[in-house]
Amino acid sequence: MEDKNKEKINVVELFGSNVFNDKIMQERLPKKVYKELHKTIDEGKELDPITAEVVAGAMKDWAVEKGATHYTHWFQPLTGFTAEKHDAFITAPHADGTVSMDFSGKELIKGEPDASSFPSGGLRATFEARGYTAWDCTSPAFVREDSAGAILCIPTAFCSYTGEALDQKTPLLRSMQALQTQTLRLIRLFGNTTSRKVTPSVGVEQEYFIVDRQKYLKRKDLIFTGRTLFGAMPPKGQELDDHYFGVIRQRIAGFMKEVNEELWKLGVSAKTQHNEVAPAQHELAPIYAECNVAADHNQIIMETLKQVAERHGLQCLLHEKPFAGVNGSGKHNNWSITTDDGINLLDPGKTPHENVQFLMILTCILRAVDRHADLLRESAADVGNDHRLGANEAPPAIISVFLGEQLEDVLEQLISTGSATHSLKGGKLHTGVKTLPDFAKDATDRNRTSPFAFTGNKFEFRMVGSRDSVAECNVVINTIVAEAFSDACDRLEKAEDFELAVHDLIKEYATEHQRIVFNGNGYSEEWVEEAKRRGLPNINSMVEAIPALVTDKAIQLFGKFGVFTEAELRSRAEIQYEGYSKALNIEARAMIDIASKHIIPAVMRFSRNLAGTVNEIKTAGADVTVPMNMLKDTTALLSQTKLALAKLQEAADQAAAMENGREQAEYYHEVVFKDMEELRVPVDKLEMIVDKEEWPMPSYGDLLFEV
Repeated sequence: MEDKNKEKINVVELFGSNVFNDKIMQERLPKKVYKELHKTIDEGKELDPITAEVVAGAMKDWAVEKGATHYTHWFQPLTGFTAEKHDAFITAPHADGTVSMDFSGKELIKGEPDASSFPSGGLRATFEARGYTAWDCTSPAFVREDSAGAILCIPTAFCSYTGEALDQKTPLLRSMQALQTQTLRLIRLFGNTTSRKVTPSVGVEQEYFIVDRQKYLKRKDLIFTGRTLFGAMPPKGQELDDHYFGVIRQRIAGFMKEVNEELWKLGVSAKTQHNEVAPAQHELAPIYAECNVAADHNQIIMETLKQVAERHGLQCLLHEKPFAGVNGSGKHNNWSITTDDGINLLDPGKTPHENVQFLMILTCILRAVDRHADLLRESAADVGNDHRLGANEAPPAIISVFLGEQLEDVLEQLISTGSATHSLKGGKLHTGVKTLPDFAKDATDRNRTSPFAFTGNKFEFRMVGSRDSVAECNVVINTIVAEAFSDACDRLEKAEDFELAVHDLIKEYATEHQRIVFNGNGYSEEWVEEAKRRGLPNINSMVEAIPALVTDKAIQLFGKFGVFTEAELRSRAEIQYEGYSKALNIEARAMIDIASKHIIPAVMRFSRNLAGTVNEIKTAGADVTVPMNMLKDTTALLSQTKLALAKLQEAADQAAAMENGREQAEYYHEVVFKDMEELRVPVDKLEMIVDKEEWPMPSYGDLLFEV
C-alpha cells in the first residue's frame, strides 16, 4: 500500500542543487569576479590568478556546506572510464594542533596525476610520470554524494608534461573552437552580425541492460568482460516486441526514480525513460546541452546508473552486446549547431528550398561526411560494437546520410535543374476516428537503419557504442564540418557575386556528394552491393577502422585545426590496437577459465549421473534408447568442447606472445575471436541438455526475465 506520508520530490528545487552553476556563482561571487569568469567561459579569455583564487574560495565554501570534505579533478583519460584522485580540504596542522579547510586558486586550476599510469600510446615513457589536469570552467563543478561522503568534482582536461592530450575532453574543446571559428565565418557571409558564439549542441540517448545482481555475480563472464561468453537462447526473446515501451516493472521503476533524482541533483536534465526492445533493456535520454557538457553528463549518467543499480540489488550492463540473440545497446548522438542568440543553424524552416544558408550548411555537412566516412566510422569503433554494428538492430557499418523525402527532393531539384522551386509538405494525418483530432504530420518519415540521419533540426549519429564516451564522435563531427565550412568560406569570400557563388557551390556539393545520401533500408543486402557500387567504405570491425586515424588525410585535417597533432593521432591508434588486444585476451582467458573449471566438470558430473541412470534402467530390463542417445550427444559435445578449448588456448598463447600492436590486434580479430566462437557452439548446445541444477551459472532466461 502506498505511503501517503512519503515525502514528495520538488523537481524544480532539486534540479542542480549539487551543482556550482551560474545561479550559485551569481549569489556567491563578487560582481566583478563573476563577470571576469564569464569572459573566460563565454569568450575564451584567459583566467587570471586573482579571479581563480576568489572562485576557489567560494566553491570550497559552497561544497563544505554540502558536506564535502574532499575535492577531485574529475577527468576522462583514454581508459574508457573517468578518473579521480581525492584530496582533503584540510591544511597542515597549525601550531596549536588544529587544522583549517582551504582550497586555493592554484589547486582549482591545476592538478598533477601520474601520467605514466594511463594509456599514452608511446607519448609518455613509464619513467616520465608528470601530467596535468586543467580546470574546464565551461563545465560546472558538482558535489557527488556516495559511500565516500560528499566529494567536490571539478571537470578537467588531462594532458602530458609536454602538452599532448591524454584524454577525451582536450580534443573535444579544441574541435568546438574550430567549429565555432569556421561557422562564424560562414554565417557572417550571410549577414549575421549579432551572433558571437556558436556551439555544437548534443543530446545523448543512453541504452543499458539491468539484471539481478546476485545472478550477475554467478556469471564470471559478465564480471570479467561485461558480456556473456556462453549462453543458450531462452524459449522467448524479443520476437513479440512486447518489452519495447511496455509497462516498466516496479523494481526497475524504483531504480529509475532514484537515478532521476541523483541526476537532477547533478544538473543532468534526465527527461525520457522507457523499456527498450530486448528484455531487461532500457533507455534514458536527457535534454540537449553544449557539446562538452553533454559529454560530461553522459559520463555522469553511466556512473550513476551503475551506482544506483547496486543499491537496488541490481547490476547495470553497459556492454554493447551483453547477450547474443537479442538487441545490443548503443547511444544515439543527436548533434546540431546553435548560436548564443538562440538560432539553430540546422533548422530548415517551413520552406527549405528558399533557406539558402541552411542549404549551404546542409551540403557542407554532406561533403564532410562523404570525405571522412572512414573517420566517422572509426569514432564509433569499439570491441563490443563489433558484435552490434551491421546486425538487424543497429546501423550498418557503412556510413550514409538519411535526409528524408523533403530534403532529398530539394537536392534532386538543385542537381537536375540548378534551382529548387518547392518543398514537399507533410499534410494532415487522418486516423479515421472522429473522436481523435487530425493533426499536421512531418514532411519526412524517420529511418532507424541510417547511421547519420537528419531528424528535423539535427543529425542523429546512431553508431556509438553504449559504453563509449561521446567525446570521440563529436570531435570528428565538429572537425570535419569545420573543414567543410572553411573550404566553402575560402571560395565564397573571394566571390565577386556572392549569391551566384553560393548557388553554384550548393549545387556542386550536392552533386559531388549525392552518393552519401541513402533513404532506404540500411540493413538490406541490396544496400551493401549498392554502397559498393557507389564507392562507399564498408568497415566491418574495429581493427579495420583504426587505420583511418593515421591516414595523410586525417593528419592534415586535424593538424589544420589544431585538434590533434600527428603524434597524438598515432598514439591513439596504438592505444586502440592495444585496447582491442587486451579486451580479446581477457575474453579468451575468461572462456578458457570458465570452460575448464566450471562447464566441463559440470558436464562430466552430469554424464556420470546419466551413465548411472542407463545402468539402472538396463538392470530393470527397460528401454535405454533415450538416455543412451543423451549420453552419446553429451559425450560428443564434450569432446568438441575439449578440442575447441585446446585450440583456443593455443591461439590465445600465440597472440599474447606477439609484440607488434597492429599485427597482434589483427591476429586476435582473425584467429582468436573465431576460435572463441567455435568453443561457444558446443557449450551452448550442452546447456540445453545438462540438468539445470547441474549447470554452473544462471541462464539467459534467469538473467533477462527474472529481474
